[in-house]
Amino acid sequence: MASFLIFGLLFSIVHEFGSVVASEVLHDQTGFDQNYVITWGQDHVKNNGRGEVQLFMDKSSGCGFGSRQSYSSGLFRLSIKTPSKNSAGVVTAFYLSSNTSNHDELDFEFLGNREGKPITLQTNVFANGHGNREERINLHWFDPSDGFHDYKVLWNPYHTVFFIDDIPIRIFKNLTSKAVEYPSQPMRILVSLWNGEDWATDGGRTKIDWSNAPFVAQFQGFDVDGCASDGSGGGHSCSSSSSGSWWNDGKYKALTPEQESAYRKIRQYMTYDYCSDKGRFPKLPPECPQ
Repeated sequence: MASFLIFGLLFSIVHEFGSVVASEVLHDQTGFDQNYVITWGQDHVKNNGRGEVQLFMDKSSGCGFGSRQSYSSGLFRLSIKTPSKNSAGVVTAFYLSSNTSNHDELDFEFLGNREGKPITLQTNVFANGHGNREERINLHWFDPSDGFHDYKVLWNPYHTVFFIDDIPIRIFKNLTSKAVEYPSQPMRILVSLWNGEDWATDGGRTKIDWSNAPFVAQFQGFDVDGCASDGSGGGHSCSSSSSGSWWNDGKYKALTPEQESAYRKIRQYMTYDYCSDKGRFPKLPPECPQ
């Protein structure tokens, strides 16, 4: 019954909410090579030349790709289909990261599971090298390996919002005025398929069944809506008045009432929230409700 209700919720809300963010962007058919390069495991990456890239993982290697440029803000999207069947121990990651020792990072990590069990989506936020802000949600209302779904990160001076199919699932606000670190360094878009069996499924107790290899993750949607870094540690001028930088406009300072409603309902399906883990954090991080 819960799965039926949440599916109905998503169906009804996406029409209201999707127009708020998605309608601002008319995604084109930008080819992979225009914005991305293979970063490792080149012989495990297949570009079909028709708008889809596949990553393969077997016992010899995983693989990954990344954006040619770094960005200082934007709405970053990929359509992803995760590995199917028994993918326990396999991690599919879509994230932004800066190439610095005190790095900033915004993570989507799909933690594979045994066949018939829900995939867990873990998100994390690093700012100035400090992470440990994991949140997890079981994707039991749909199977991310059964078809393509859109995953987005809106990163602007006001907040960072993670989306599944235009539904907000996580918000990290810019609270630098309260001494909370916020991602501010130019970051690349990165994607990888890798062996996470030491921790990803059942706390590392369930290992990868290599008889199911190769594991395949598929990706579409390679256009980028972001403020490209100028290479000097900052970004081009991407103020709200700049042409094309709509994501920095003040109207994206907060969620709409429809978004807030969708967000609250989705959050009921969280399985882990670092802000609720007082065993790990006797004194909760300052961004958490006290």
